[in-house]
Amino acid sequence: NTGWSGGGYGVGGRMRLDHTRSMVNAALGGQLDDVEYLRDPVFGLAIPSTVSGVPDEVLQPRGTWSDGTAYDVSASKLAEMFRKNFEQFADRVSDEVRAAGPK
Repeated sequence: NTGWSGGGYGVGGRMRLDHTRSMVNAALGGQLDDVEYLRDPVFGLAIPSTVSGVPDEVLQPRGTWSDGTAYDVSASKLAEMFRKNFEQFADRVSDEVRAAGPK
């Protein structure tokens, strides 16, 4: 993840580069093959519960926000934006791809 974490713009901040490097190195090195994954309830992403060199709380976006309710509102809004944008492509993809989108 090279994106934003810990809150909305002006509150949170960019993901630390050393954390991003650790995640990429773990993925490329096969270190994520045998770890537990947690499913994000909104986006459906499988997120590893642990990555060497990365604090566990960084891996769960909601936990990096001081206000969990604000995270939920923001995640729901972003998911709706994804759904609306995807409508233009929905008739050109498989049912499996359509079902994989945000809930």
